[in-house]
Amino acid sequence: MDFKEHIETAWQNTLKFIGPVLILTLVQIVVSVFSFGIMAPVTMAGYMQSLLRVLREGREPEVKDLFSEMRLFLPLALFSFVVMVALIIGFTMLILPGILMTGCLIFGTIYMIPLMTDKKLGIMEAVKESWAMATRDPWTDQIILTLLYLIIVSLGGSVIVAVFFTQPLSTFLVLSVYEARLQKQISFTSPVAPPPPPAE
Repeated sequence: MDFKEHIETAWQNTLKFIGPVLILTLVQIVVSVFSFGIMAPVTMAGYMQSLLRVLREGREPEVKDLFSEMRLFLPLALFSFVVMVALIIGFTMLILPGILMTGCLIFGTIYMIPLMTDKKLGIMEAVKESWAMATRDPWTDQIILTLLYLIIVSLGGSVIVAVFFTQPLSTFLVLSVYEARLQKQISFTSPVAPPPPPAE
């Protein structure tokens, strides 16, 4: 996989739509903070679908996009709660198990939300399909994506203002790889047309 191309795609789209993307990111963060995290998962679903449409259609993201996936509020809230409890247990045991659990979670479920918004999959179907996409050969590409994502997100976490740039950048990167893996999957599963009969 050409990660240079995916990084360039993420970078170019972040810069091209920098105004609307910054507003979208700011509102998503504000809504998440003032709702004490309750609205974070479902607004992130709207956020990712909005940026996916940027990649596919060149459509400017709009603030209302954040609330376009409210049907997913309950499943995403429950999933986030389970994940939070698991990570708390992991970090309570020791720092290393917590870090490993975080890495494995991102590795296996990074495509879960796009699959739920884009393909309208249920949460369990999306988790299974995300894991299948992540472990598809060459699965080492998924490790690289996970590391790149964690590095970009960590940079945003270390400098508060930077998150307004690193969040869309990391999201565009994930969605660019998601699109590439979808296209690859389609090319594998599409039936090959039989050759025409020989001319008489």
